[in-house]
Amino acid sequence: MAHPIFELKNISYTYKDKLETTPALKNINLQVHKGDFVALVGPNGSGKTTLLKLILGVLRLQTGEININGKSIRNYQSWQEVGYVSQKSNSFSKGFPATVGEVVLSGLTKEKGLFKRFNRKDRQKLKEVLELLNISHLQNKNISLLSGGQTQRVFIARALINNPSILVLDEPTVGIDAKHVKEFYDVLFKLKSQSVTILLVTHDIGVVVDHADEVACLNESLHFHGTNNEFKNLGEAELSKIYGFPLQLVSHDHERSTTSDTGAY
Repeated sequence: MAHPIFELKNISYTYKDKLETTPALKNINLQVHKGDFVALVGPNGSGKTTLLKLILGVLRLQTGEININGKSIRNYQSWQEVGYVSQKSNSFSKGFPATVGEVVLSGLTKEKGLFKRFNRKDRQKLKEVLELLNISHLQNKNISLLSGGQTQRVFIARALINNPSILVLDEPTVGIDAKHVKEFYDVLFKLKSQSVTILLVTHDIGVVVDHADEVACLNESLHFHGTNNEFKNLGEAELSKIYGFPLQLVSHDHERSTTSDTGAY
């Protein structure tokens, strides 16, 4: 049997300063397999960002082990296999004097080096990834003039230009209107059909439960990891216990929204 793309074993993490220690994660065990689309959800402050930083090697492990494609993250070198789209990418374009093509090509600088020129092969990669995301017509447009949905496609293209087998996204739909959110998920489905493994970190469970194959629900501990349908069938009491406040999934004509006593979540 093939090894998982991501394998997390007994991960715990605590933030420490001179005055106090703050537990962020407790004994997390999680596997993500090739071609899966996994949504990592949970309330604010639940440890999602901390876990993502550990998976991406931004934070050092304190306890436990993370393997990527069967290799320990402590010795992992093949980061070109992992594409990353930050939640901050949507604000990156404000006033930035670069075209869409230039921004996407900048995703090759880690592979090529900062001062090397782009060649014909690089331009072909650019052409292919822009076509994949249906943004070829934007290649020469300044990125500051794009809509939120278009901007996210550009940064997905930037993450994909190295042909990674894994795509990690951190709250990628923040600040994007409903129409462009739908377009964004259509793009993810297209990538999944090409066997790209997707790990999506989000708070928007009302949308994601109809898109992801699996849902992992984190609130310091991993309270649930199962299929999309299994997550939908969780009881209101169980969801509320996980989130720490009253919460329910409500279905409206094949669309689901999430509500709580504090308003839409």
